[in-house]
Amino acid sequence: MSRFGPDVSISEATFIHPSALIYGKVSLGEGASMWPYSVIRSETREVVIGAYTNIQDFAMIHIGDTTGTYIGSHCSVTHHCTIHGCTIGDNCLIGINSTIMDGCVIGDNCIIAGHTFLREGTVIPDNSIVMGTPGKVVRTHNNYAKCRLNAFMYYRNAAAFIKNEHREWASDDCMTAMSAEMEKLRIEQNKLEEGEIATKAISE
Repeated sequence: MSRFGPDVSISEATFIHPSALIYGKVSLGEGASMWPYSVIRSETREVVIGAYTNIQDFAMIHIGDTTGTYIGSHCSVTHHCTIHGCTIGDNCLIGINSTIMDGCVIGDNCIIAGHTFLREGTVIPDNSIVMGTPGKVVRTHNNYAKCRLNAFMYYRNAAAFIKNEHREWASDDCMTAMSAEMEKLRIEQNKLEEGEIATKAISE
């Protein structure tokens, strides 16, 4: 990890694959991971990756002309995505081969379907499912538990890869941990949704 430049902060990251490339002003949060052939460049402004977020194989993250790139915690940026000068909230999943362009703002608990293209300046509300070219909200649903579970599984995988163990997801221990995490997240999401309903009722 010491091979990166002085403006790269990754000391709390769980796993950085040897083929990953990071240049410029970049910060990775606790438990974050970068997988084979992923790339981050930030010659101006900055890139900030939140805690327990995974940047998967062949993903490319860059800054925009006037915008940095900010990705929240517990997110999954999946294979072959292009993330360019945008802001992504917490607990999001960006589907395979999606492109998120300059000035886009994606709220919390969102799923961006594979091959989606979000053109410059698109704003996506919390709890959205988005697909298409250009991408549009096709459904509103709180994706907190689903996205957090995906990030949890990648965190476990990253911790295993550090030890040169490459079959974590096939282990009985992992399956047991996944089941327990699913139940915990289900309870958390129910509480969040109950709180949202109560807040809405008060405001009305």
